[in-house]
Amino acid sequence: MDKTLKGTVYRISGAVPASNYLQLPKTSTQSLGLTGRYLYILFKPAPAKYFVVHLDVVTENSQVVRISFSNLFKEFKSTATWLQFPFICGAAKGSVYESTAKTSKRDLVGLAPTSVRWTCLMLDLRYILSLYLNRSYSHLKSVKLCANLLVKNLFTSDLLFDPGVTFSEAQQSKLALHGISPMPREMAFPVPKGENWHDLYDYVRFPSDGSKKPFDSIQKGALNPAAVAHVKDDLFSQLPKQVTLSKPVRDRVSLIQQITSPKEMTRQSPLLTKTVPKIDRTVSEPLQTDCSCWREGLQARSDSCLPSSSADDGSIHVYAHKDGDVTIHAVSVDSDEHLYRQTKEPKVISAKNSVRCLALWAAGGSVVVYPCHALIVAIALDTGRQRFFAGHTDKVAALAFNGNNTLLASAQIGQPSVMRLWDFPTGKCLCMFKAGMHSVSCLRMVSCGRDNVRLWRVRSGALRSCPVNLGEYRSLEFTDLDFEAGHSSQCEPEDRTLFVCSRSGHVLEIDYKTVAIRNARRLLPAEVQHSHRREKQTFNSGPGIALNSICLSSSFCATASEDGYLRLWPLDFSEVFLEADNLKVLCTTATGNVGCLDIQSKDYCTIMRSHMDSVLAFSVEGSQKQLVTVSQDNTIRIWNIESMQQLYEFTASDETPCAVAFHPSQHIFVCGFDTGVVRTISLAASKLLEEHKQHRGSITGLTFSPDGNFMYSSCSHGTLALYNCAIQKSHIVRVLANVVSQEADHGPDALSVSCDGHLLAFVGPSQYIVTLMDAHTLDELLRIDVSILDLDSAALDVAVRLCFAPFPLGHLLVTTSSQKVLVLDAKTGRLIRVVSQVHKQSCSSLALSPDARYLLTAGDRIIKVWDYGMRFDINSQVFIGHSEPIRQVRFTPDQTQVISVGDAIFLWDFLANDTPRQLVPLPTVVSPPCLELSSIQRMAEDEDPFAESEDEKGTNQKGSGGDIVNEYKVHSDLGLKETVCSKELQAVKPEVVQPCLRPNNQAPDECRKEGKGSEPQNNIRPDCYRHFSPRFKTSSSPKTFSSPLSGSEDLKLKTVIGYNGNGRGNMVWNPDTGFFAYSCGCVLIVEDLHSGSQQHWLGHPEEISTLAVSHDAQVLASASGQGCGDSRCQIRIWNVQDKACQKVLFHHETQVQAMAYSRDDRDYIDRVFALWNAHTYDLMSSTRFSEPVHEVAFSPLSVGHLACVGKGMVTFWLTEQQGTDISLKVHKIPVPDAVGPVELTSLCYSAGSLLYTGTSTGQICAWDTETNRCFMTWEAVEGEIGVIQCHGNRLVSGSNTKKIQLWSVAAVQELRVKGSSASSNSVLLEQEMILDGTIVSATFDNCMDMGIVGTTAGTLWYINWAENTSIRLISGHKNKVNEVTFSPLESHCATCGEDGSVRVWSLDSMELVVQFQVLNQSCLCLAWSPMPVSISGAESEHIVAGYSDGTIRVFSISRTEMELKMHPHSVAVTALGYSADGEIILSGGKDGLMAISSPRTGMTIRHAELGIEGGDLWLAASADRRVSVWVSDWMKDKCELIDWLSFPAPTGPEVIEKIPLPYFATSLSLSPAACVIAVGFNERMLRLIDHKAKTEQDYRGHDDTVCLCQFTPSGKRLFTTSYNEILVWEVQSR
Repeated sequence: MDKTLKGTVYRISGAVPASNYLQLPKTSTQSLGLTGRYLYILFKPAPAKYFVVHLDVVTENSQVVRISFSNLFKEFKSTATWLQFPFICGAAKGSVYESTAKTSKRDLVGLAPTSVRWTCLMLDLRYILSLYLNRSYSHLKSVKLCANLLVKNLFTSDLLFDPGVTFSEAQQSKLALHGISPMPREMAFPVPKGENWHDLYDYVRFPSDGSKKPFDSIQKGALNPAAVAHVKDDLFSQLPKQVTLSKPVRDRVSLIQQITSPKEMTRQSPLLTKTVPKIDRTVSEPLQTDCSCWREGLQARSDSCLPSSSADDGSIHVYAHKDGDVTIHAVSVDSDEHLYRQTKEPKVISAKNSVRCLALWAAGGSVVVYPCHALIVAIALDTGRQRFFAGHTDKVAALAFNGNNTLLASAQIGQPSVMRLWDFPTGKCLCMFKAGMHSVSCLRMVSCGRDNVRLWRVRSGALRSCPVNLGEYRSLEFTDLDFEAGHSSQCEPEDRTLFVCSRSGHVLEIDYKTVAIRNARRLLPAEVQHSHRREKQTFNSGPGIALNSICLSSSFCATASEDGYLRLWPLDFSEVFLEADNLKVLCTTATGNVGCLDIQSKDYCTIMRSHMDSVLAFSVEGSQKQLVTVSQDNTIRIWNIESMQQLYEFTASDETPCAVAFHPSQHIFVCGFDTGVVRTISLAASKLLEEHKQHRGSITGLTFSPDGNFMYSSCSHGTLALYNCAIQKSHIVRVLANVVSQEADHGPDALSVSCDGHLLAFVGPSQYIVTLMDAHTLDELLRIDVSILDLDSAALDVAVRLCFAPFPLGHLLVTTSSQKVLVLDAKTGRLIRVVSQVHKQSCSSLALSPDARYLLTAGDRIIKVWDYGMRFDINSQVFIGHSEPIRQVRFTPDQTQVISVGDAIFLWDFLANDTPRQLVPLPTVVSPPCLELSSIQRMAEDEDPFAESEDEKGTNQKGSGGDIVNEYKVHSDLGLKETVCSKELQAVKPEVVQPCLRPNNQAPDECRKEGKGSEPQNNIRPDCYRHFSPRFKTSSSPKTFSSPLSGSEDLKLKTVIGYNGNGRGNMVWNPDTGFFAYSCGCVLIVEDLHSGSQQHWLGHPEEISTLAVSHDAQVLASASGQGCGDSRCQIRIWNVQDKACQKVLFHHETQVQAMAYSRDDRDYIDRVFALWNAHTYDLMSSTRFSEPVHEVAFSPLSVGHLACVGKGMVTFWLTEQQGTDISLKVHKIPVPDAVGPVELTSLCYSAGSLLYTGTSTGQICAWDTETNRCFMTWEAVEGEIGVIQCHGNRLVSGSNTKKIQLWSVAAVQELRVKGSSASSNSVLLEQEMILDGTIVSATFDNCMDMGIVGTTAGTLWYINWAENTSIRLISGHKNKVNEVTFSPLESHCATCGEDGSVRVWSLDSMELVVQFQVLNQSCLCLAWSPMPVSISGAESEHIVAGYSDGTIRVFSISRTEMELKMHPHSVAVTALGYSADGEIILSGGKDGLMAISSPRTGMTIRHAELGIEGGDLWLAASADRRVSVWVSDWMKDKCELIDWLSFPAPTGPEVIEKIPLPYFATSLSLSPAACVIAVGFNERMLRLIDHKAKTEQDYRGHDDTVCLCQFTPSGKRLFTTSYNEILVWEVQSR
């Protein structure tokens, strides 16, 4: 009872508004159906409390939109399905709160004042939906009133009421003419005589004419109702005049009008164009610097330089925008004398490659050629001199020479592979072309790879190929080839025989002229022979020797195999021997070494050694010319810089060295490990001197002071340590915790010491701060916030790397995440200058030359050399060679060399120390002949291998950080080191080699439509659980099938027990309609959550991988693999209302990984991206990916926008339609470097242009879809995140750690919009639950309060965050079901499986009653006690179960516990049975032995004597087709074997009838109630045989072998199992 209103009201109160509410109607499946335009709510907020009101309204297109208002909201927020309005509470007239609010420009948002009044709130629902969402209002569905407030009533009406006007006043003022009516008496607030309504109560309308901030809030406005009267149908002509909208809302309204307004032509993105310049064969004139840039294999110009196109071919082209970042992959150089003298490219200490390592002889055996990642190295064996062939953009996978070693062909990895042809004597690249093959491993103008061998030749200026007809050997993976040696000069070259080897051990002899296989052999491992007998090789079937390489001489053939052996064979491969004269064999090893074996002397020498994994850090010792490197292969190696030979090697088996530093004066070095240990090692004594354990995290920084008196170390946990090294044994001086940044990986250069030894600098304590300390005491001197230094930047900058400039400059250089180098004053922290656009991505290392004239930066797999004074128009040069990220780059102390490490160790000669450069010379461009691809390769030529890269932007402004574009030929600072022995430096004049590709009108980033002739790519399953992989099965589909006539079926599928935890996203739930579906094997199950009844939709031939439901829950899409002779996977489209399949789509050749419906109902799918029209189910577009895709989602805010995730990047798509033509535009964005090399495994759109993605390393990334950038990441779990769902400010993530987590992400939106000015920059973990398996599917309601989650354990969980509860909805076995048994009264059944569980089910409801779980064992057999047995004093029904460890366990059903455990067998128990009185348990083991045990005592009864009579007669069956007949008297402890029955020739029983079966039966059961037999087959088919009626009926529904059939004791039901699926059939009575 409320005293003010003098009536009854509803009080809603509670500490948490979300948990204390009043909802109308009671359930979400019902609807109020109120169609009135205006909603009136009579309420009063509770003083000093918050309240929330949710309104669910339905639009004319049946979309549900939630409108919420609360004094808890600080600002207006909106999504496509949710509007949030702040509510500003009023106060009593004359109160302090009201006086303050009147004088304030911003209204008082927050807690309701103590003098809050009753309020009449009017909301114009039609107006709100029209303005904010551009949708038409239909009706009000539900209202949710959350604490804390008082409510009198609420109603809707199409009339506009004014509560402050009485009926008499309305008639006198004629307000009815303005459409305004007085409030009905039942809804009116009481007003005492003489009082004014507005003095007692508040009237709040929305839209409001209030002018206080925040805009778009529900606040009190003008008091004159006539002045703000609404005209019903004139929304946009009058209402905007009375409403003040914020700029975000005005921008949104403008965007909606642009989208919905008709267009004369398609709006083009500023980064897209219809034409790109073609690539000419020759260039006659030099191009201008300011409007062109060059990249390898593709020339792109900015907008101003684009030629006009006279014709439009209708396709879409993407080019590098002039304002975007570009990457220069090569630099053109000449020999004119200017500032930078031409030098030579790096000397490389590495032969290790991620692809198969190979090497070739050249120059009569005096030169060895081998690949080192993206470089090709030619090393002279006598002098050690190295030459380099640079130009490949990825790892080199194959090499080949022509007959006289004048031409060298090379191929790099990728799809398709890119090949180059080199003039070997000069090192010039003659041409480059695409091969159109996917895994080239060898080429000599003959190439081989997976499934193909091709012969190449040049005709009419074009390179063409011809495939070899491989016949039955077409499925092999060929690894190497060679021609026969000793060819006669009198014969044609085409008469030579070609030998090709494979991983299966096959060696094929191919006739080059006829392009046919002449002979085929298979090399097999030898059988075990006596020691005195010679080993022979045969060619029978069996596992062959996996051959990696083959080489032929005139008499012998050498093979290198996977088992580590180098074998020498005669040319007929009759035997293995190693005796030969004048023969040397060149071989490469898996450890990255290149060696030479002299067969005559049996001597082996190593030509080149290398690390087996990436090099992490290095340090140079100046006096001894030694280099120390550490690698991920857990080794520390010492090298001689001059001879390039390895001197020492130290191995740490359980630790990874990650930082290293030489002492400035002593012959020792220190090394830091990932365990936090710092060790000092003496090279002279080759022993460990000291060990420090001050750190707990991985060492990120390790350095000495210039005089060697101090040493510094830092770790990933933020700890900094200072050591005194002035004495013989160093000791710790000071340790500081949490001072070094922990947000990013700053190693191995986290610490930098000034050249005078006074200052120490590092990034910390946060990633935005650079701290300078006294290097002798670690006292803090200065902190510099790099995030605020660049006032023109809108992004929050993060410090990445730093280094001091040489003395006496006093500069500190800091690289940032925005690709800048900040030059700071080390004493004051003042910003001296900024070098922008240093690299496309963040700089991984930087260093200044000792004379402070040159700056080195590394990033994007390239090295840049800068003029530190920035005195010229172009201040940097670019050098390629690395194929992986560069970890560290440094000058040598004498500044004559540069060393860089990453994928290998590169030594560069640095020759920019002599004459200054005055002018930049113009280039002389050399374009080689363009080789045309043959018609066989047309399919692959559109796939540009450089589509992933972008050209790097150059600049002509003096003093800026511009790069040398490749149209210019200038002197290079770094280059090939021609010789090691000679100290004389010779200038070499290289040429700009501009590889020519066939002119192509298609832009590199545009996705092509898949043609009918497209071949599937090699599908390598990614290393992430999110990617679906079907369970391996040995069963097959039936060739014959006797389907019963409709209406005459003897079996009806009633229940399917289980959920397929192997699927991905194979569960859907619509909270609004209650539609709930999931898959189990090949069956699609639609279940009513209230009654538990099931519908079974059959039709899929294979395991269902994923599901998708339309937004109105009227259409369901399900996908499965190929079956029934189909070559492509199935997608079935189901009509939910009709419960029928209305369409079957065939398009994908591999498993469908994900599907999604857009807001306008379009559909997706796997590595082949397919766009379907969901109304006609026509294929609109299809695109093939180069990498697997894990998930896809349509944007809920922007029509035609979608995104998908895969390996290391997010791909944003835009679909545009012109008539019936659909075009796709793509933008690929890699993850930030801080995230690391990860798989993006899941994604979900959220409100306000947000996209969340999960990674394989447990991180969640937040992306701004307006700018397509990742602006925030956080660590969620230590595992892979496979499921993400987000609504509003709450996000749910599921991972393979079995955790389902609820996050509050309200700060993310604020951080995206406001950046550093956001009030919060963190997400909060609200709740967390641990389930029984990896999370594979999840669906939650719009409030994220409740949802359903699926796990790999075959369980569907109901999750309620508000109550913090998890309930099993669906549960099944995780692995194969082995047995089913029934209770005597047929009220329950029990099943057991290889997952070690015994589950008891109710036969009436098929609900799980109890589960008994034994870990690490398989339950193989079951038996139910025939009558209640008393073991512990009370009678109870029991189940006995046999396990794989030989134990037998007895479980009590009523007490739900294990009562007895016996171990009568030493092997697995395979059969169990009770005696008729339940007093004896018979068990049989895998070894054929039987045991008799007592369920009361647990004792095993042994046989004492034979030849007695007993009352029990029982049988036992064994695997040898014999049945033993026994008689026993258990009370007398007697048992006797009386007879044997042998089959198939029995002596007693006779065969009455034989029933033919189509296949071999795998299970069988006889009905106890009728002459019916159920038979299961390996062909996934169930057959029901009516022996009396002589009829047979076949039934589908099983995904694998029907391994078990069992009728219930009454014969009314039939249980069948297929792996972990349990199908329950009802037997129809006829």
